[in-house]
Amino acid sequence: MNKVERKIKAREGRKVHIRKRVVGSVERPRVCVYKSNMRLYVQAIDDVAGHTLVAASTLEKELKDAKPNIAGGEKLGAVMGERLKSKGISKVVFDRNGYKYHGVVKALADAIRKAGLEF
Repeated sequence: MNKVERKIKAREGRKVHIRKRVVGSVERPRVCVYKSNMRLYVQAIDDVAGHTLVAASTLEKELKDAKPNIAGGEKLGAVMGERLKSKGISKVVFDRNGYKYHGVVKALADAIRKAGLEF
């Protein structure tokens, strides 16, 4: 197993460990983060019904210039925070999806908090 495969396998293990404890509902949805080499994606999920309530990504027109770095994470977090507040959601559960709480993931979470949401 090479270094990349080992990192992916470790992330998948962390993801399973996190998902055992993190469950979203309509009142307190799970905010899930996914990052690729080109884009960032975030969505609020109601796990009880299995529906996505709100989503945002760097594919959208207003975030086209955002890269998958700390600045892009801050922009995406601000947009996601606004959308959640417009839906009447004030409390969420943060699912880092196996990624370390560092860099882009931390910037995104801080921007959502700054928008007025409570984790």
